Amino acid sequence: MNRVAILSICASAAFLLYILEMVRRRKLREEYSILWLFGSAIILVLSVKQEWLILLAKAVGIVYPPSFLFLVGILFILLILIHFSIAISKLHQMNKKMAQEIALMKEKTNHGTSGDPSIGS
Repeated sequence: MNRVAILSICASAAFLLYILEMVRRRKLREEYSILWLFGSAIILVLSVKQEWLILLAKAVGIVYPPSFLFLVGILFILLILIHFSIAISKLHQMNKKMAQEIALMKEKTNHGTSGDPSIGS
């Protein structure tokens, strides 16, 4: 086993343990950790199973198999970025809707306390 394989095994195992620890401490929600766990597990498996890594790298047309690990890592990071972009978009829409509802409630209470009995209540 060469130095690159040992480094990738250690790095992916440490990252996998780090993600699990963050979930355990409730610093990372489970729904957001799934892609991180899956990505680091795939990289760990490909680091341990060198023959799988070589086979997949050749199938894709990559000459240097450890470069395939970087490709897999980059693809998982892109998936995570898309996932977070979707989550941020949903939160933005919810925040906008909530701000509009609060503004309407404030407007209603301001008219209700203005003294005019025909407005508000």
